[in-house]
Amino acid sequence: MTSAAAEFLASREPFVAPRWLGNGHAMTVYTWARPRHFANLPAPESRLFKVAPDTQVLAHCYWQHPRTSVPTLLAMHGLEGSSAAHYMRGLAAKACERGWNAVLLNQRNCGGTEHLTPTLYHSGLTADPKTVLRTLASEGIGPVGVVGYSLGGNLAMKLAAELEDAGDLPVVAVAAISPTIDLERCVSAIERRANIAYHFNFVRNLRARLRRKAERWPGVYDLRPLGSIWTIRKFDDVYTAPCHGFKDAGHYYASESAIKVADRISVPALIIAAEDDPFVPAAQFQDRAVRGNRHIAVSVERHGGHCGFAGMASDSDGYWAETTAVRFLAAIMRR
Repeated sequence: MTSAAAEFLASREPFVAPRWLGNGHAMTVYTWARPRHFANLPAPESRLFKVAPDTQVLAHCYWQHPRTSVPTLLAMHGLEGSSAAHYMRGLAAKACERGWNAVLLNQRNCGGTEHLTPTLYHSGLTADPKTVLRTLASEGIGPVGVVGYSLGGNLAMKLAAELEDAGDLPVVAVAAISPTIDLERCVSAIERRANIAYHFNFVRNLRARLRRKAERWPGVYDLRPLGSIWTIRKFDDVYTAPCHGFKDAGHYYASESAIKVADRISVPALIIAAEDDPFVPAAQFQDRAVRGNRHIAVSVERHGGHCGFAGMASDSDGYWAETTAVRFLAAIMRR
């Protein structure tokens, strides 16, 4: 029996990269640096969700009227991203064009919210989006399609795997773009010499964020080791893992990788990735837990870089992954 995700995959438009963006590094840097403007996207409502006794997260919400009569897209960003990331706003624009709501969720501390929690975020912290989804459901919002990019893609897939145990959440489909579903493999990939620029940028931002956290929450974080931390793995070892009760970075990666629970996903799920992604190896999507689950469709394109996929001529703005993810959600919601 053909699954809904597989049916969509068979009918999708393949990605065709411009010749000058046929290199994964070029595509990744281009889509990260290129300014985008969304003239038709209205100003969002800023909303705080209480996800723990001491923690709130910020979402930027684009509502239709009435909001309870249309589908909702919930978007989750990548490492050191925010709701202001170009792909988050691109998803919002495409959702609004279809007459949907769009909720762009900032992870803990992201989007200038270091003051809203004493804790850090991590790659598998699904409790936060679950709480947001429960709140939305209590207000009559649904159905919901979830889209996650990179680290947010791992969150989206892990969330999908936990739906059966999470109660009555209104999630009907999930799409993950360049998802880091095997955290150990992805961290090892970004540690390669060819990825030094990306790695440096991520760590620089993590260090700066922790300094801001220490200012907001005196006595919570010991900054003395920070000067010697120049890898994501070391940062996770010293700060992220202990913050959330993991014994070290390796324990954290093993516990929170969506690949460990992908066989439990029972809603239609689409993975979009690229063979030339500099630091999300396509080999992880060949894992039996992924390929053996009929509810998961995997589209590994030859080109696309990391969270790139710019150049689709038939799309209004050329961002193929955003368009494909939203079309996937729409196809499932029409069933």
